This record gives sequence, C-alpha cells and structure tokens, in this order.
Amino acid sequence: MTSLTHDQLAQRIATDIPEGAYVNLGIGLPTLIANYLPSDKDIFLHSENGLLGMGAYPEADAIDPDLINAGKEPVTLLAGGAFFHHGDSFAMMRGGHLDICVLGAYQVSARGDLANWSTGNPQAIPAVGGAMDLATGAKKVYVMTNHLTRDGQSKIVEHCTFPLTGLGCIDRIYSDLAVMDVTEQGLVVTEILADITAQALQEVTPVPLSFQLTSQEVTHG
Repeated sequence: MTSLTHDQLAQRIATDIPEGAYVNLGIGLPTLIANYLPSDKDIFLHSENGLLGMGAYPEADAIDPDLINAGKEPVTLLAGGAFFHHGDSFAMMRGGHLDICVLGAYQVSARGDLANWSTGNPQAIPAVGGAMDLATGAKKVYVMTNHLTRDGQSKIVEHCTFPLTGLGCIDRIYSDLAVMDVTEQGLVVTEILADITAQALQEVTPVPLSFQLTSQEVTHG
C-alpha cells in the first residue's frame, strides 16, 4: 500500500481552501499547508500567538527569529500582515471569525469527536494550547493525519479513548489514505488518495464507511 507523504497531503488540502478564507493551521502537520497555498488566491492565515497574514516557511537565509507561528517555527509575513495581542487572537478564534481550522489528531471518532492534545500518558507534558478554542470556534474544522499509527492502529475510531479536545466538532478528515466527510449518517469517503481499494480501506478502518467517490487518483507533489 502506497500512501501520500505529508507534503502531498498538505498540497491536496490546500486545493480545498477557497479564495478569501481566514484559516488557522494547527501545530504539527497542518503547518505544511502554508507552503502549497496558490499565490493567485487571497487566503489569510492566522496563528494563535497573534499573527494574521502568514506566508510559507522562510528560506534558511531569511529566518527572522522574532517571527514564529504557534509551534515556534519560523514563518514569513505577507504584505498587509499584522501582529496583535494573544488575547485578541483568542477572541478571533472564540468569536467565530475563522472560516477553517486544520488540526492534527491522535484520534477522530465516527461522529466527529476529536482527541489531539494528549494520549493520557502521565509522563507527557499537557499541551492543549488553543486546540479546544479552535475546535469549537472555527466555522469548519478539518483534520490532517496519518490514517494509521506507527503500530498499525487506525486513528479513525468508533469512540475516542484519549482525552477529548471537542465533541462532534470535525467536519472533514484528510488522512494519507482518503478524504472523509463527517455526516449524521456516519463517515462518507469522497476520495481515495492512496494505492488502496475501497474494500481495503474499510478493512483498516474499524467504523462503517460509505463511499461517494469523485476520484481515486493519488496526488503527487
């Protein structure tokens, strides 16, 4: 089975972000999406630490150590971009001013519950950040994730067993195997992204899937 690379998946998600959207890219994998947003679209990237109008990652010789995203990674700022107080940033998130948020995940349930801040390991440092605010405040919430863990367990589950970030908050899942919409009737696969059949996808996903496929072509970056 050949799945998408993280960059290929980021490129695929970028094609679904519309002109004029205000978007938050969560810490981790979602930040890669910034590198693939088309330059001919006005898309406004928000970061919870107080930035609006972020661009792609900078070249190595153009890094500004004072210009970072919420994951403390260096970023660029587009013309017209702005800095503001952390409190104002969270007011944007909580006030419904973001059109789309893309978050990473440890688990996503069939009904759109999200667990992405802790695996419950008592030795781990809690790192919820602004994930709960984003999951409940953005108009649309997408997940970007590997379909399977390193030991082959599905991240798409019937019920989350890790501490929850939000209940019923996810609208769409982009995994390295498929695109799935969360509906009242369950998960609907709209696109298979990997070299895998619908039957094989169902076999590695322990929840019922329905299929309304528009494409089965693998995206190559």
